[in-house]
Amino acid sequence: MTEFDPTRPKWQQIAEVLRQRIVTGEYPPQHHLSEVKLEAEFGVARVTIRKATAALREQGLITTVPGMGSFVLDRSDGRDQG
Repeated sequence: MTEFDPTRPKWQQIAEVLRQRIVTGEYPPQHHLSEVKLEAEFGVARVTIRKATAALREQGLITTVPGMGSFVLDRSDGRDQG
């Protein structure tokens, strides 16, 4: 499990970790972000994972398909996401 900074929301810290994994290519385009695996990895509730993925969606890093889950978007179109 991850050590969290108690002064910041867990979902923000998880979103930062996931964002870094996307930016470095550890999570390539079309990679499925499994809520079940992420909640087990980080030791948090599903709602916390959903807040983190919502932040990544707002940043244009992932897309969520109802009934299928969240997937990393292809960033090779030259857009800088931050």
